[in-house]
Amino acid sequence: MKKFKEKFVGDSYEKLVAIKNNRLHNLIEKYVLLCNPDKITVCTDRIEDAQYIRTRAIEGGEEHKLTLDGHTLHFDGYFDQARDKKNTKFLIAKDAEFDPGLNTVNRDEGLEEITEIMDDIMQGKELYIRFFCLGPVDSEFSIPAVQLTDSAYVAHSEGLLYRTGYKQFSNIKDSERFFFLIHSAGELEGGVSKNIHNRRVYIDLKENIVYSTNTQYGGNTIGLKKLSMRLAIQLASREGWLTEHMFVMGVHGSNNRVTYFTGAYPSMCGKTSTSMIPGETIIGDDIAYLRKMDGKINAVNVERGIFGIIGGINSKDDPLIWDILNKEGEIIFSNILSTDRAEPYWTGKDGEVHTHGINYSGEWNSGKIDDKKNEIPASHPNARFTVNMDLLENTDSRIDDPQGVEVGGIIYGGRDSHTTVPIIEAFDWAHGVFTMGASLESETTAATLGKSGVRKHNPMSNLDFLSIPLSRYLQNYIDFAKNLDNIPPIFAVNYFLNDAVGDPITDKLAKRVWLKWMELRVHGDIGAIKTPVGLIPRYEDLKPLFSEVLGQDLSEELYTEIFTLRVPENISKIERIKNIYQNKIPNTPKELINALDEQEKRLKKAKKQYGDYIPPQKFIE
Repeated sequence: MKKFKEKFVGDSYEKLVAIKNNRLHNLIEKYVLLCNPDKITVCTDRIEDAQYIRTRAIEGGEEHKLTLDGHTLHFDGYFDQARDKKNTKFLIAKDAEFDPGLNTVNRDEGLEEITEIMDDIMQGKELYIRFFCLGPVDSEFSIPAVQLTDSAYVAHSEGLLYRTGYKQFSNIKDSERFFFLIHSAGELEGGVSKNIHNRRVYIDLKENIVYSTNTQYGGNTIGLKKLSMRLAIQLASREGWLTEHMFVMGVHGSNNRVTYFTGAYPSMCGKTSTSMIPGETIIGDDIAYLRKMDGKINAVNVERGIFGIIGGINSKDDPLIWDILNKEGEIIFSNILSTDRAEPYWTGKDGEVHTHGINYSGEWNSGKIDDKKNEIPASHPNARFTVNMDLLENTDSRIDDPQGVEVGGIIYGGRDSHTTVPIIEAFDWAHGVFTMGASLESETTAATLGKSGVRKHNPMSNLDFLSIPLSRYLQNYIDFAKNLDNIPPIFAVNYFLNDAVGDPITDKLAKRVWLKWMELRVHGDIGAIKTPVGLIPRYEDLKPLFSEVLGQDLSEELYTEIFTLRVPENISKIERIKNIYQNKIPNTPKELINALDEQEKRLKKAKKQYGDYIPPQKFIE
């Protein structure tokens, strides 16, 4: 085994020791000696270092050039196409406080296992050490993070998705407030991870370390994404701020007014499409940090790029994303089809339907089946694109503002075909947190899980990533609003409400109107109708918005159908949510149950007066 210092290439060792942080040095030396790479490259913030990573990804066969300049294609293994929930575990001590449903392993046992798996795992490989900053650099929001990986693809992806942080590390001196992430793809066969049976993603909350082995899929390996998010949720809980699964976007009003919204939506509920609506601006599409600053709530995008699902993206529904995916620029496509002309093709793409090429299963022809007799699609349902937001024409100018942007409103969105109206505003912060955020449900779709209509409870769309008890997370929300001068309103949206025969009541584009209505409500420019479950739009306000934004005439008949209160369905939802919190979530804040009880009383009173299905006009005072 080479000595530690001898493994460093060129001036890499000097780059490392220039950072004066003993804990960082000790951790790197510990895991270098354990994993035993042949050589080590340390990257700074320089463009030349980023270019070296891109070159190594091509030379090592982890990425392949496509026709357009800057476009590359990466394949994960056939059985390595998604987050490994089973083997993603928290390392916790016996006395730690966690919800029973959380996937955990005893810390000592987990560390022993992962140490055994990582022993000599990088032998014969090059280790890349990259420094990043979660959130804007030199900011109250900043969290430095260092990634060790033997995958140039992972190092390249993170270079697109995050702000470089070598300088940030140089400034923190001996602070221990940073995240340490170590990944190895393990032994490769045909360019992909071979030992999937030893795929592990372990999260050590005590030391703020993430371990990832024998996997290449981004959700398991790009440690700064949802893996660091779990670390940040606990850190935020200790320090009094929030880490949220939210977009941050600017909605543009009159007189050049820009109002910033955050939004949490479960998968397949319209989160990315909302944040990318033409005419508005985006700061981030996935993760946000929220802090109290000068009596207000400010938010930043933790990331600087997008790791997005590519399936179904077309020129009509997603014009802004479509544009960047079809012009030159640095983009990594993963697990799509490379056509015979080395062009990217994905399910739902405009134009020619391709029947032959190379995809994550190898050489592919239409109709190809796997060992279980399942047909293999041209591109995987979880196929992705990775791009830096500098390529987007609608990126907001304040994306790197160290102060973040003031949050004007918070949105919770779900997929609900039967109950919730398309847009509604909470009475106040607690009402929104408990009856909208904490009660968020989403119906599964046949396209994603094989069974449609199953409601999944996903509070704040953050349940999969919580590293603290849900009860504490909800209490943090209530405490967060204390001592604020300006508390943003909370809204709930539902783009999937059906009529009596099961057809959508509104089309996908209506979300543009709901955003404009929310922007006007934030500034008190229009009124609203008070119902038992929240505040809904007035017809006289929506009619001109539909005309101005969509060029559509909203009839009063359709308005009535859209906003009719479905009392039995709403009462059923309250009963479902109360059952979950009362029977499955220890130490649920009593205020949550009280808020649901009060909403149920209001609904039953309205039912007694007006019946099961109440048109909005009945609530006009």
